Amino acid sequence: MAIGSKELAPVELDTFENERLFDELKKAKEELFNLRFQSATGQLESHGRLRAVKRDIARIYTVLRERELGIRPTPVPVEAPAKAEKKTKKAKPAAASVEDTAAVDADETKEA
Repeated sequence: MAIGSKELAPVELDTFENERLFDELKKAKEELFNLRFQSATGQLESHGRLRAVKRDIARIYTVLRERELGIRPTPVPVEAPAKAEKKTKKAKPAAASVEDTAAVDADETKEA
């Protein structure tokens, strides 16, 4: 049984882009710092979590290095599909176009 975060399984790490891997690495390092601080002050409840977080950090570093060397492919960034615009019925103009109204106004001024 592998120790570590369930959301940072090696199969999951393959699907992450490099930017997300760096974000996960930053989170894991912050968590490791907090766990070490808790351990030093005697407040740590789960000592196994220290080991799991260290392994997560090592997994992330491994994936990044393998991508750098070309051993592991970098996933192609997937663009989010554009939101489909809602099709609404446009109200038909009740009045005639601007050109038609201008012509009618011109005719009225001639008669007056």
